[in-house]
Amino acid sequence: MTAVGLRPATAADSEYCFQLHKAAMGTHITATWGWDEQVQRGFHIRAFSPDRWQIIVVDSADAGMLHVEHRPNEIYLARIELHPDYQQRGIGGQLIRTLLQQAREQGQVLTLDVLTVNQRAQALYRRMGLDEVARHGESNIKIRMSSRIPQSDPIHRS
Repeated sequence: MTAVGLRPATAADSEYCFQLHKAAMGTHITATWGWDEQVQRGFHIRAFSPDRWQIIVVDSADAGMLHVEHRPNEIYLARIELHPDYQQRGIGGQLIRTLLQQAREQGQVLTLDVLTVNQRAQALYRRMGLDEVARHGESNIKIRMSSRIPQSDPIHRS
């Protein structure tokens, strides 16, 4: 079994996270908007938030990044990116299962957005029990997906 963990991101992880984003999402971004290195670097500089991001560690090696927002009514998976060398090994599914369990325990839903061109991620999210709830963005380029609202336990109802 692969040992998967999380560590807090630091300012020193900025370039790693940019290169990871390029490796993990570059083809999807290119298909959607086209890849402009300067534009993407600017987006990264504005978005990089080491106090909110976590680095996914697999067997002691940095393998990806995770950004989760705990909102009043939902857990929002803002970003999950795995380096292609670590994709399709069950790592993303393991992390999403943990978030789904947290959401259930808190009586919330897990929500995320995925690019319409990212069919593989959509398939994973559907296998994990998330459903499409909306499309948005310019020309509906993003799909909002959400887990089902947890049902109350009939044994413990008052």
